[in-house]
Amino acid sequence: MRFDYLQPSTVDECVGLLAKHGKNAKIIAGGTDLMLKARARMISPEYVIDITGIPSLCQIADDGEGGLRIGAASTVRDVSISAAVVEKFPLLATAAGLIGSVGIRNVATIGGNVCYASPSAECAPGLLCLSATARIVGPRGERVVPLSEFFVGPGVSVLEPEELLVDIHVPASKPGTRGVYLKNSPRGSIDLAIVSVATVGTFAEEDGACKEIKVALGAVAATPIRAGNAEKILRGKVLDDSLIASAAQAAADEARPITDVRASAEYRKEMVRVFTQRALRLVRPA
Repeated sequence: MRFDYLQPSTVDECVGLLAKHGKNAKIIAGGTDLMLKARARMISPEYVIDITGIPSLCQIADDGEGGLRIGAASTVRDVSISAAVVEKFPLLATAAGLIGSVGIRNVATIGGNVCYASPSAECAPGLLCLSATARIVGPRGERVVPLSEFFVGPGVSVLEPEELLVDIHVPASKPGTRGVYLKNSPRGSIDLAIVSVATVGTFAEEDGACKEIKVALGAVAATPIRAGNAEKILRGKVLDDSLIASAAQAAADEARPITDVRASAEYRKEMVRVFTQRALRLVRPA
């Protein structure tokens, strides 16, 4: 495999290279997905553009309003141990900490985890529940896309060949908000998720009623998805065991998994029910 290696130092320079080389160029940061696909001859880029030399893409910064901007080239290790992420969005730190081995987490990036648009991407369900947005820059300027609209299909996102994901914005959570991320995989973080569930709820202080709730599922549809019917069952109510069981079944009914070498569709549906029920029990006020 032969390619030209390019290392821009600014976002504008990177976008210029993408505009010039188009579909013949690929972005690399950690390379944990890109190099595997290149070695398997699934892709054959003529130009590889390394974005790790662009400082702004490697930063995790406060947005000034209680949220965070996470640069696309931030490693998942940095996300998992960042004091700001752990304090403000602990379920995202948990999800990042469940990606591969320590060696993988040291080089893999949150932008790569999102941009490769795998249905089992660990960070995606949590980001969906946290109402995250993707800031994208291209030759025609900047656009902001909700993560709920970012994923198109397996391995396909809204990113155009000449565009670059700059950062992911996670807005501040409301008071009384709690979140949980759970992953079902045979060997823990080493393996891709067979099923993953994230849930974020905002609860009333006086009676613990659920003012707002989001439930997102990974690895059980063509893209990470929100379980809207499950959310409707829970919203505005106190989460007792019976209500949680009904919502968990609704989430399982919304899942559209496939059977592959890692699990059957039937098993995945049952694990959606089990893990959603478990996540909701953990997220409700004690």
